[in-house]
Amino acid sequence: MIPMKISTRGHYGVLAMTVLARHYGGDPISIKEIAEEKNLSASYLEQLLAPLRRAGLVRSVRGPRGGYHLASVPENITVGDVLEVLEGPFVPVECVGTDEALPCCDDDCSLRRVWQDLRDSMLQVVDSVTLKELAEDVGSRVASVE
Repeated sequence: MIPMKISTRGHYGVLAMTVLARHYGGDPISIKEIAEEKNLSASYLEQLLAPLRRAGLVRSVRGPRGGYHLASVPENITVGDVLEVLEGPFVPVECVGTDEALPCCDDDCSLRRVWQDLRDSMLQVVDSVTLKELAEDVGSRVASVE
Protein backbone atom coordinates (compact mmCIF):
# COMPACT_ATOMS: atom_id res chain seq x y z
CA MET A 1 0.00 0.00 0.00
CA ILE A 2 1.37 3.42 -0.91
CA PRO A 3 1.25 5.79 2.03
CA MET A 4 -0.01 9.30 1.40
CA LYS A 5 3.62 10.34 1.20
CA ILE A 6 5.69 8.74 -1.57
CA SER A 7 8.87 7.23 -0.10
CA THR A 8 12.38 7.80 -1.43
CA ARG A 9 11.98 4.39 -3.07
CA GLY A 10 9.25 5.69 -5.37
CA HIS A 11 10.74 9.15 -5.79
CA TYR A 12 14.24 7.95 -6.68
CA GLY A 13 12.83 5.20 -8.87
CA VAL A 14 10.93 7.74 -10.97
CA LEU A 15 14.05 9.93 -11.15
CA ALA A 16 16.13 6.98 -12.38
CA MET A 17 13.49 6.04 -14.94
CA THR A 18 13.45 9.63 -16.19
CA VAL A 19 17.20 9.42 -16.83
CA LEU A 20 16.67 6.19 -18.76
CA ALA A 21 13.85 7.85 -20.74
CA ARG A 22 16.12 10.76 -21.72
CA HIS A 23 18.69 8.28 -23.02
CA TYR A 24 16.15 6.01 -24.72
CA GLY A 25 17.45 4.54 -27.96
CA GLY A 26 21.09 5.05 -27.00
CA ASP A 27 23.60 2.92 -25.17
CA PRO A 28 22.64 1.38 -21.83
CA ILE A 29 23.19 3.67 -18.85
CA SER A 30 25.13 2.36 -15.88
CA ILE A 31 23.85 2.64 -12.34
CA LYS A 32 26.93 4.74 -11.58
CA GLU A 33 26.01 7.24 -14.32
CA ILE A 34 22.42 7.51 -13.08
CA ALA A 35 23.61 7.90 -9.49
CA GLU A 36 26.08 10.64 -10.43
CA GLU A 37 23.56 12.51 -12.57
CA LYS A 38 20.91 12.53 -9.83
CA ASN A 39 23.30 12.60 -6.85
CA LEU A 40 21.90 9.34 -5.47
CA SER A 41 23.41 6.23 -3.91
CA ALA A 42 24.39 3.65 -6.54
CA SER A 43 23.71 0.75 -4.18
CA TYR A 44 20.22 2.12 -3.42
CA LEU A 45 19.51 2.55 -7.15
CA GLU A 46 20.56 -1.05 -7.69
CA GLN A 47 17.88 -2.12 -5.19
CA LEU A 48 15.29 -0.05 -7.09
CA LEU A 49 16.19 -1.19 -10.59
CA ALA A 50 15.99 -4.90 -9.71
CA PRO A 51 12.18 -4.93 -9.15
CA LEU A 52 11.69 -2.65 -12.17
CA ARG A 53 13.61 -5.21 -14.25
CA ARG A 54 11.53 -8.09 -12.85
CA ALA A 55 8.37 -6.14 -13.68
CA GLY A 56 9.54 -5.74 -17.27
CA LEU A 57 9.94 -1.95 -17.20
CA VAL A 58 13.72 -1.99 -17.68
CA ARG A 59 16.23 -4.37 -19.21
CA SER A 60 19.79 -4.88 -18.10
CA VAL A 61 22.80 -5.43 -20.33
CA ARG A 62 25.86 -7.15 -18.86
CA GLY A 63 29.44 -6.43 -19.68
CA PRO A 64 31.85 -3.53 -19.66
CA ARG A 65 29.50 -1.33 -21.72
CA GLY A 66 26.46 -2.65 -19.92
CA GLY A 67 23.84 -0.93 -17.90
CA TYR A 68 20.10 -0.39 -18.07
CA HIS A 69 17.62 0.83 -20.63
CA LEU A 70 13.85 1.06 -20.78
CA ALA A 71 12.10 -2.09 -21.94
CA SER A 72 9.49 -0.04 -23.79
CA VAL A 73 9.23 3.39 -25.38
CA PRO A 74 9.05 6.17 -22.76
CA GLU A 75 5.54 7.18 -23.81
CA ASN A 76 4.28 3.71 -22.83
CA ILE A 77 5.52 3.87 -19.23
CA THR A 78 3.76 6.09 -16.71
CA VAL A 79 4.77 7.39 -13.31
CA GLY A 80 1.99 5.17 -11.97
CA ASP A 81 3.61 2.08 -13.51
CA VAL A 82 6.88 2.83 -11.72
CA LEU A 83 5.25 3.71 -8.40
CA GLU A 84 3.09 0.59 -8.39
CA VAL A 85 6.17 -1.62 -8.79
CA LEU A 86 8.20 0.19 -6.14
CA GLU A 87 5.52 1.19 -3.66
CA GLY A 88 2.58 -1.14 -4.28
CA PRO A 89 -1.01 -0.21 -5.14
CA PHE A 90 -2.18 3.37 -4.61
CA VAL A 91 -4.44 3.07 -1.59
CA PRO A 92 -5.04 5.98 0.81
CA VAL A 93 -6.78 3.65 3.32
CA GLU A 94 -7.11 -0.14 3.36
CA CYS A 95 -10.87 -0.24 2.84
CA VAL A 96 -10.50 1.07 -0.73
CA GLY A 97 -7.69 -1.27 -1.70
CA THR A 98 -7.74 -3.56 -4.68
CA ASP A 99 -9.09 -6.37 -2.52
CA GLU A 100 -12.77 -5.53 -2.16
CA ALA A 101 -13.04 -8.16 0.60
CA LEU A 102 -11.36 -5.80 3.04
CA PRO A 103 -13.87 -4.40 5.51
CA CYS A 104 -14.49 -0.71 5.75
CA CYS A 105 -14.56 1.01 9.13
CA ASP A 106 -18.24 0.10 9.36
CA ASP A 107 -21.10 -0.92 7.10
CA ASP A 108 -22.27 2.61 6.59
CA CYS A 109 -18.94 4.44 6.32
CA SER A 110 -19.62 7.89 4.95
CA LEU A 111 -15.90 8.41 4.26
CA ARG A 112 -15.47 5.44 1.91
CA ARG A 113 -16.58 7.50 -1.10
CA VAL A 114 -14.09 10.25 -0.19
CA TRP A 115 -11.24 7.71 0.01
CA GLN A 116 -12.29 6.11 -3.29
CA ASP A 117 -12.39 9.51 -5.01
CA LEU A 118 -8.99 10.39 -3.54
CA ARG A 119 -7.51 7.10 -4.78
CA ASP A 120 -9.05 7.56 -8.21
CA SER A 121 -7.78 11.16 -8.47
CA MET A 122 -4.26 10.17 -7.48
CA LEU A 123 -4.27 7.32 -9.99
CA GLN A 124 -5.57 9.62 -12.71
CA VAL A 125 -2.61 11.95 -12.17
CA VAL A 126 0.20 9.37 -11.94
CA ASP A 127 -1.25 7.28 -14.77
CA SER A 128 -1.50 10.30 -17.07
CA VAL A 129 2.15 11.38 -16.86
CA THR A 130 4.57 9.40 -19.01
CA LEU A 131 8.32 9.08 -18.72
CA LYS A 132 8.58 10.76 -22.12
CA GLU A 133 6.84 13.86 -20.74
CA LEU A 134 9.11 13.93 -17.68
CA ALA A 135 12.23 13.47 -19.81
CA GLU A 136 11.19 16.25 -22.20
CA ASP A 137 10.41 18.58 -19.29
CA VAL A 138 13.80 17.92 -17.69
CA GLY A 139 15.49 18.27 -21.07
CA SER A 140 13.88 21.65 -21.73
CA ARG A 141 14.90 22.94 -18.29
CA VAL A 142 18.49 21.71 -18.76
CA ALA A 143 18.68 23.34 -22.21
CA SER A 144 17.41 26.67 -20.85
CA VAL A 145 20.09 26.68 -18.13
CA GLU A 146 22.96 26.14 -20.58
